[in-house]
Amino acid sequence: MAKTCMTERELKRRATVEKFAAKREALIATINDQKASVEDRRVARQKLASLPRNASPVRLRNRCALTGRPRGVFSKFGIARNKLRDLMMSGQVPGVTKASW
Repeated sequence: MAKTCMTERELKRRATVEKFAAKREALIATINDQKASVEDRRVARQKLASLPRNASPVRLRNRCALTGRPRGVFSKFGIARNKLRDLMMSGQVPGVTKASW
């Protein structure tokens, strides 16, 4: 099980990304706008660089909702593979049956 601080840090990052999303979009649109002056685009690049690092969605990490495990997380369920297997074997995931042949 992951440390509590790691999962809390990830939640904090998600909140920061959400907070600065509109501002990042506007700055990126200005940077990519070919009709904008060179000076405006330079200022937009500086403002984008001055945003917090954790405001970038690239820094987000998918974690298991139950254990906080960072690897082997199924995005459809939001649960790591080993916990998903346990839930499937106990019959708590609807529509999944144990394979036998």
